[in-house]
Amino acid sequence: MHCPKCHHNNSRVIDSRQADDGRAIRRRRECENCGFRFTTFERLEETPLLVIKKNGAREEFNREKVLRGLIRSAEKRPVAMEQMEQIVDHVEARIRERGENEIPSTLIGEYVMEELVNLDEIAYIRFASVYRQFKDMSVFLKELQDIVDKAKEANK
Repeated sequence: MHCPKCHHNNSRVIDSRQADDGRAIRRRRECENCGFRFTTFERLEETPLLVIKKNGAREEFNREKVLRGLIRSAEKRPVAMEQMEQIVDHVEARIRERGENEIPSTLIGEYVMEELVNLDEIAYIRFASVYRQFKDMSVFLKELQDIVDKAKEANK
């Protein structure tokens, strides 16, 4: 591993810990040349996932794109970044559990909404309004009514 400071090729591992719910190893390293300490992450290289868009185009699955959508929907809401990252982790895990290399974008959106509805109802409605592209107010109101009904059931 090259030192980010002096670019020397040899470093030694000082500490190793699990990270990202056991899917990665975080290593603290020290350069043998200049003594600079830095962190590296080691994770399993997984096969690429292709997302089939609504228009039929295919693109590689991008965790950051899903996270950006969550951040926008949870703007000015009491949702921690860690919670949004956990949603992305859970969604990616569900996708990979399917064992397929291609997945429709619609299914990814459904997985995100299943996680988000339990976390923050306003963020859920924001995400759903963009994802489902509500055509008129009646569809939007139906979605709101579904949330109200679920809340009533949970309180019983």
